[in-house]
Amino acid sequence: MNAWAEFVAYQSVWFVAVIAAGDGAWWPGALAAAAFVAAQVLFSRRRAGLAMLAGAALLAGAVVDGALALSGLARYAAAWPSPHSAPAWILGLWCAFATTLAGSLRLLQAHLGVATLLGLIGAPLAYLGAARGWGSIAFAEPAWRGLALLAAGWALALPALAWLARRLVQAPTAGAAGASV
Repeated sequence: MNAWAEFVAYQSVWFVAVIAAGDGAWWPGALAAAAFVAAQVLFSRRRAGLAMLAGAALLAGAVVDGALALSGLARYAAAWPSPHSAPAWILGLWCAFATTLAGSLRLLQAHLGVATLLGLIGAPLAYLGAARGWGSIAFAEPAWRGLALLAAGWALALPALAWLARRLVQAPTAGAAGASV
């Protein structure tokens, strides 16, 4: 998939997930994310690697967002299957986002420090946007505690996923920046 088309498609999945969750529905986001991941895997030359990357992201999301929910530092709207774990729609977003690390965000594979900063700063900002724009997540006061947990979790998870993308999805003869999905 073209990098710009992938970027727009992922952003569309994000909006579907957070808007629907804010309206109390978990399944539109989970379905949109599953369709995005399936298309990414189907059209990849490294299907197994991309599927494993999505699986690793599922685990990372279960840990990071699960810890946030379990600790009570945040409450997710449309919290299916449980209010004490990461909801299906956010896990879908983790999987969908991870597949972009082999495509439109593949530059992060070679720049793990940038991936760390993006996780540290960008992820909490995205969650704040979802919280304030659509009410898909609510942070316990003071909100900085939940945001700090997210920042730390994403600062570890994003470079790890970028590194894993380089190992699992990169074509054997291509460089990291020019890797083909």
